[in-house]
Amino acid sequence: MFPCYTKQKYSILIIRIKFRKYWNMEKFETIGEWSEDKLDILGKYSHAYTTILNKHKLTSIYVDAFAGKGEYRSKKTGNKIKGSALNALTIKPSFDVYYFVEMDLKKVDTLEDKVGSQKNVTIFKGDCSKILLNDVLPNIEYSQFKRGLCFLDPYGIHLDWTVIKAAAEMGTIELFVNFSIMDINRNFKKADISEVRPSDMQRMNQTCGSDDWKNFLFDTSMSLFGDVSEKKSNEDIAKWFQNRLKQVAGFSYVPKPIPMKNSIGRTVYYLYFASQNNTADKIIKDIFSKYGR
Repeated sequence: MFPCYTKQKYSILIIRIKFRKYWNMEKFETIGEWSEDKLDILGKYSHAYTTILNKHKLTSIYVDAFAGKGEYRSKKTGNKIKGSALNALTIKPSFDVYYFVEMDLKKVDTLEDKVGSQKNVTIFKGDCSKILLNDVLPNIEYSQFKRGLCFLDPYGIHLDWTVIKAAAEMGTIELFVNFSIMDINRNFKKADISEVRPSDMQRMNQTCGSDDWKNFLFDTSMSLFGDVSEKKSNEDIAKWFQNRLKQVAGFSYVPKPIPMKNSIGRTVYYLYFASQNNTADKIIKDIFSKYGR
């Protein structure tokens, strides 16, 4: 005999069925409008980049150091959105070679299911800094007529200055760099440097290549009342890192970064572009100018 359900029990059953159906669906991280803008900027520049390299018969290589699992969901619309890795595969003219790097093994498995069968796609599992320095950047040699567009898009301050410096020295790499000002404001802009956790200090040292940031963020000046620590604004910090990319890393062109802001107008991170090419600088300045908010 079939069980007899009251109206209340039937409603609960329907909710459970819908919940199980939802739970078994592929989960997508949600992204805000600022991340959608970032992907749009990357796509527009990639199109210009591959068009120029194709014209000059140079091998174009796309490198995504924090590739993720390929797709996200828009907070605004709820629609699925291609992440930077899958988005790069839609660019026309297409890149000749794609290198995707991801540490999270579950994300790697999902990405491999989506694009791993493509012959010009290589997916690396593991620490992106080691992989970039040992397995990826050495394959983008100037003498072999290869050029690379590299996207460094970590969550928070998790960059490696040795990668940035190596890319600048090669002369064949153009970089997009996500610099998390939100992470800095939360963990580094304290009243006193002793309040910064050692693990956070280590992250910042690795990102900046030294501990010079301490003198900048915790610069003190003498007043009638003793030492006064001056809080640096987001714009001050953005300018400092921009100068570092030029003067320390050695990129010839590092235009003013674009602040990526959340729905309430707070800057989440700055998107930088760094290159040794004058034409690239002109193109990205034109693109950035359309997204300034």
